[in-house]
Amino acid sequence: MAAMSDALDLLVRLLDLEPIEVNIFRGVQPDEARQRVFGGQVAAQALMAAGRTVEHGRVHSLHSYFLRPGDPSVPILYEVDRIRDGRSFTTRRVVAIQHGRAIFNLSTSFHDTEPGFEHQVPMPDAPDPETLPTLAAQLAPLRDKLGELLDRPRPIDQRHIGPHPWLRREPKEPYQRLWIRADGALPDDPLLHACVATYASDMSLFEAILQPHLVRWDDPRFMGASLDHCMWFHRSFRADEWLLFDTESPVAAGARGLARGFLFDRSGRLVVSMVQEGLARLRTGG
Repeated sequence: MAAMSDALDLLVRLLDLEPIEVNIFRGVQPDEARQRVFGGQVAAQALMAAGRTVEHGRVHSLHSYFLRPGDPSVPILYEVDRIRDGRSFTTRRVVAIQHGRAIFNLSTSFHDTEPGFEHQVPMPDAPDPETLPTLAAQLAPLRDKLGELLDRPRPIDQRHIGPHPWLRREPKEPYQRLWIRADGALPDDPLLHACVATYASDMSLFEAILQPHLVRWDDPRFMGASLDHCMWFHRSFRADEWLLFDTESPVAAGARGLARGFLFDRSGRLVVSMVQEGLARLRTGG
């Protein structure tokens, strides 16, 4: 497995929160020019904060709301509420705070692995990730528009199946598939792998909502943002090995769109399911 890239090393350091008081952690920001904090970063850091207070079990679900845009110029404080410590289930609530106000909240549960029923939907057919172009290669036609953003190192390697959503020239069906993995080897920490998958899940899920519409994120007519994000972790997995990200959007209405996603490992096991609702607003007027 390849050595950890600089971008992935930065993500791992962003997830290594600083404990500043009992149940309170501080997360730093990447040195990037952003208008607001990336939602996947906040969700991943909040999950890490919760996990740092749990003595046994692995994360099995999270339910979160994005409340306000995060300020990328200042750290984020994460306050953890130890809701319940049971024998097999542990529950935590986390509030992310900037400038004295909550910007994000998360409820998450951890579960001791135990035997039970087993079934799943089959993994969709997909070409091997090694046969697909890199993200930079796919977006090369947009170099004049994207500029240095195209060459920015990314912690997650993404290999889209078919044209990248930013390159569509006509409406598409509301789904997309791509392979994702961390860009390098990660330590053997199940919580870290869950946090990296949480970070990566917010990078592509929303795109399924936009597929039927000739709108991109940089369109001045469009305003989009994640509203809530839920995940269920079914089986153990490694975020530094290829995962097929199968996404779809069953509905968009009332300036909101819903997206569902599933992560399969290369052996075909369904390891993570997720649902996200996003703001999908078209600006009107001059």
